[in-house]
Amino acid sequence: MVQKRRSLLYLPLLIALCSLLGGLYGPRVEVASAANEDDIRGSLKVFTKVYNTVEENFADPLNPDKAVYKGAIPGMLRTLDPHSNFFDPRDFQLLREDQKGHYYGVGMTVAPRNGKTIVIAPFTGSPAYKAGIRPGDVIMTVNDKSTDNLNTTEVADLLKGPRGTQVQILIAREGSEKPITFNVVRDEISRKSVQDAIWLKPGIAYMDVESFNETTSPEVEENLKRLGEKNIKGLVLDLRENPGGLLIKASP
Repeated sequence: MVQKRRSLLYLPLLIALCSLLGGLYGPRVEVASAANEDDIRGSLKVFTKVYNTVEENFADPLNPDKAVYKGAIPGMLRTLDPHSNFFDPRDFQLLREDQKGHYYGVGMTVAPRNGKTIVIAPFTGSPAYKAGIRPGDVIMTVNDKSTDNLNTTEVADLLKGPRGTQVQILIAREGSEKPITFNVVRDEISRKSVQDAIWLKPGIAYMDVESFNETTSPEVEENLKRLGEKNIKGLVLDLRENPGGLLIKASP
């Protein structure tokens, strides 16, 4: 009980650490070019002192990554504008995968359902598709590691890996009495930016652009040529549910 009270007592110190860093550094980022080095050093000393105080007095061991990556740095960026974000190494890796339009894995969409990880659909032609994994399959283990209590990002991390390497997936399937084991060889998985391009009517084309990544421009050009650019009098760009991406790829 005493330890729990100490945790509650020093928790505000941790919050103060994050707020202090945001208050101290946020305004300075906007005028970094004109900031005095002595002022910056002084602010860093204050931050270090507060962090050390929390670390010495907090009842539980302090996680530096959580305190800095999840608290201090986001607190600083909140003083700028709603479009300033910080990506830790893992988040940045996922961002770059989205921007590049490809990654190495088995190629399927998964989602949580009733505490389990469910296969929504394998990508057509992907290793998972060729192996026979189906929509609705429940992923029980990946390389003997249980997926219980793992989120979809963590499960996706287990499925990804170097091209040509093998991953063992244990599946529970409705109608099957026993779990099914799939040994799938990872390969390059392309994430198409342009999902569809068709004629709505003579002269009017339709194109569904799901995201803006490094492959968007060549995909758009390829589909325009396939349709026949000279015959296009109007083009409907479907950007619904498009989260954005690389600005240079979204520019004309």
